[in-house]
Amino acid sequence: MTYTAEVQFKFDATWTPTYGSSSWSDDDFVPEEHYLITAPAADLNAKQYFKLFEKFMLCVGMDPVSIRSGAMSLVFNDCVREEDQRKVCAEYELTMDEDLRKKYEEFKEADEVWARLEKGPMGTVQNFNRYDIFTKYTDDQLKEIHEIGEKLFYMEKD
Repeated sequence: MTYTAEVQFKFDATWTPTYGSSSWSDDDFVPEEHYLITAPAADLNAKQYFKLFEKFMLCVGMDPVSIRSGAMSLVFNDCVREEDQRKVCAEYELTMDEDLRKKYEEFKEADEVWARLEKGPMGTVQNFNRYDIFTKYTDDQLKEIHEIGEKLFYMEKD
């Protein structure tokens, strides 16, 4: 048994000018518009349906910012459970307003930890630049340098 399905978005518009009441001329508008968008619907997923509807809304003159705002209002409104909203936030790495204070405190704590790590044992700032000379070497090269250094160090002691 075969299954076929098709989804259609149809838009028909006509415009009748009212002469004398508008400052725009008649050639600013197309007097008649007809859009028919069709797509095979048998295997479309939710994201593909939204992409298709976005194309339709663009055809009828909607602003892309308004389209995105409308899509987000489907997720972040009072009728949607907070648990479902948090799943979307996790998927797209978003932070809900309710979590901003906690996020701020985490950043503040991380900054304090970093400030402590930068300080030496007596409260002086450590000089990390002395390690910069080794950043151009790979791990294998550093191991080789270490081995050569060890051999030279122990040869001198003997």
